[in-house]
Amino acid sequence: MISLFMTFLDATGERRIHAGDIVAAAEMVGSIPGLTEGLLFTPLQQPVDHPYRADGSGPVFALQLRFSDLFGCEAAADRGGMLASLAAGAGLSSLTGLEVTHQVMVTRSFPVDVAGHPAAGESPCSYLVHYPGPAEDLNAWHLHYLEHHPGIMRTFRNVRQIEIYTRVDWIDRLPSRRVEYMQRNKLVFDSPDALAHALSSDVIKRMRADFVQFPPFAGGNKHFPMLTKTVRPRS
Repeated sequence: MISLFMTFLDATGERRIHAGDIVAAAEMVGSIPGLTEGLLFTPLQQPVDHPYRADGSGPVFALQLRFSDLFGCEAAADRGGMLASLAAGAGLSSLTGLEVTHQVMVTRSFPVDVAGHPAAGESPCSYLVHYPGPAEDLNAWHLHYLEHHPGIMRTFRNVRQIEIYTRVDWIDRLPSRRVEYMQRNKLVFDSPDALAHALSSDVIKRMRADFVQFPPFAGGNKHFPMLTKTVRPRS
């Protein structure tokens, strides 16, 4: 499975995407050819306590677009398509003038104990993490991370999804700026409160203990909790 990430950033940290523009963007995402699933990420309405609040408020808006293979993703990322329009703001006022980046990555899914769905009225919350890199030995870094960290992540209470994304070479003609982070991660919980509860547990101590064992790398990491809306492709 291939994921294309598109991130809309505001240097001032003050911009917010309008509700109507979220609806319009969801309609556009659902019409992208070859898409198997689209995920729309927006900032939390109220901040939650988590160990990395110093990383800032995060993106104004972000997308994760799933494709069954790389070629389908590249076809959708040609100039003149719906994805190129989104990358340019799609004429939506609250996306206009933002810095937009994108990256295509391989999706690695890991088991969780209960892959349930949130109760009615709750909003799923994704914890988006990225490591810009570089690592001194990227293969050694991934080997350690993939062999140790997902098993610890699984012990977070009520974690519903664990995905880790690694780099791939790809081609596109999108107007947004390409980035090549060495890795991204995503943990999904039923709600912001469920995420905050998990990240206040002793599991985070085990995560940190493993972190200091990582092979040498630069660039640090960033962590952003985001509300999550799922979009299915229109048939």
